[in-house]
Amino acid sequence: MAVFVLVHGGFHGGWCWRRVAAHLRIAGYEVYTPTLTGLGERAHLDIPEIGLETHVRDVLAVLEFEDLRDVILVGHSMAGMVVTGVAERDPDRLAHLFYLDADVPRDGESSLDCNGVRGEAREAFVARAGSDGRLTPRPRAHPWGITQEEDAAWVNSKMTPHPIRAFSDPVRVTDPDRFAGRRTFVLCSEGKDATSAEVQTALRVQAEPAWRYRELATGHDAMITKPSELAELLLELA
Repeated sequence: MAVFVLVHGGFHGGWCWRRVAAHLRIAGYEVYTPTLTGLGERAHLDIPEIGLETHVRDVLAVLEFEDLRDVILVGHSMAGMVVTGVAERDPDRLAHLFYLDADVPRDGESSLDCNGVRGEAREAFVARAGSDGRLTPRPRAHPWGITQEEDAAWVNSKMTPHPIRAFSDPVRVTDPDRFAGRRTFVLCSEGKDATSAEVQTALRVQAEPAWRYRELATGHDAMITKPSELAELLLELA
C-alpha cells in the first residue's frame, strides 16, 4: 500500500500539511510530514552550515528509519529541490514524485536558478540573509495567496527563517528519465501570470510526455487553501 511523505517548502514546517494529512489518513493511508532541520519546531537547530544536503538527508532518514517503501513523495515550492535530491539518492523506495507548485531542477540547478534569480538579483536575495545564514520571512496580509484572515494569521505566526543555502545549493540529476511516467506537476494557478516561474515550469513539463500534469485554482499554499482537493489528486495516485 502506498505511503505518503509530504515535504514542506520555504519558511514552513510539517505543520502546514495537517489538513491534507487528515484527509489521507481518513482514507486509510500512512502519512509522514517531516519538518526540515532549522525550520518549524526544529528552528532551534538552525546553524549556518545547513543547506540543501541537510534537508535531503532529513527525508532520506525518514525513509530509512521508518522502513518506507512504495512512497509517494510530495514536495511543495522549493522542496521540489529536496524531493529531487532524495530521488537521486534512494530511488528504489519511491513510487511517484509529486511536485506541488514546486521547483523542478535540471542537473546542477539551484532553487534560485529555477526561479530565474541570477546576477544582481541573486546577490540581493542572498544579501537578505543575516550573518547567521538565515533568510527571514516577510509577514504579509495574504501570504502565498491565502485570503482567509484566520488562515493567513496562522501561517504568518508559524513561519520561521529559512537557511539561505537551501535556496542557493545545486542538486544533481544524473538520470532525468528515471521517473518517467511517475512524476506529477501541479500548478496552483491563481494569481500567476505567464512570466512566473511556476507557469514556465508548467509549460515545460506539459511538453514532456513523461509528466502527469494537473492544476488547482488556488494560491501557492494549496495544502492550506484547498486541502481536500489536493488530497483527491494525491489519492488518484494511490
